[in-house]
Amino acid sequence: MAGYIPTLEQVDELHRRIAPSDAAYELIHLHCVIVARIARTLARRQNALFTRRCTLPKDAAELAGRASSVNNGDGEKLLHAVPPTDGVTGGKVPPRLIDERLVVIGGLLHDIGTYRLLKHDGSDGEPLEFDGPQYIKHGLLGYEYLLEQGVAEEIAQFARNHTGVGLTREDVIRQGLPLLPADYAPVNLEQETVMVADKYNSKSIPPKFLTAEAYTERAARFGEVNKQRWLDLLDQYGTVDVAPLAAEYHLAVI
Repeated sequence: MAGYIPTLEQVDELHRRIAPSDAAYELIHLHCVIVARIARTLARRQNALFTRRCTLPKDAAELAGRASSVNNGDGEKLLHAVPPTDGVTGGKVPPRLIDERLVVIGGLLHDIGTYRLLKHDGSDGEPLEFDGPQYIKHGLLGYEYLLEQGVAEEIAQFARNHTGVGLTREDVIRQGLPLLPADYAPVNLEQETVMVADKYNSKSIPPKFLTAEAYTERAARFGEVNKQRWLDLLDQYGTVDVAPLAAEYHLAVI
């Protein structure tokens, strides 16, 4: 059975069907909306770079990456030829165009499994609290829920494959995570875009935005390899200015 790609209305229905309380829905759905917006912005930046790939100067940072460290051979830093796109600066030309529609749907559903990992779900008026030790399972639980609801595999995978900066089988084993040893990393550019966008917003209570630098510190907690994965993603996708979104949603930035 192929499954279906949900409309925006069906996405909301999927959230409300699994949400144990209004408080849970408001927290988790808001996070998903924010991530979908950031993911769409990242996709548009990547697509803008792809569209201009043939007109970029050969020494453009968008072709070489790491404008802050790459030089032209004479010690001069390369400059970005393409101005920021909707608050995203930098990035490299991707191998193909990114499907913005899939990115938005995937972003809206990526964290739907977290409803099943609430230690206190807000239904009794108590503050929400996630089950910390089991939280790593939220991607897989969301994937299973979406398949149960008849959602297409390609969409359900957005839930499964967004944790961290690309959770590998080796990571699962090395960290002793409560998951079956397998790769839980993006398998296409759309999933990777959502994974990157997810790092800029936290469902902590209260929720908050993270700068690229703040998430770099978080990534480093899991070792230099993990930190480098994040830096490589920043190199590819550019850096998001989260300040305007934080002001719009009245959330703090760390």
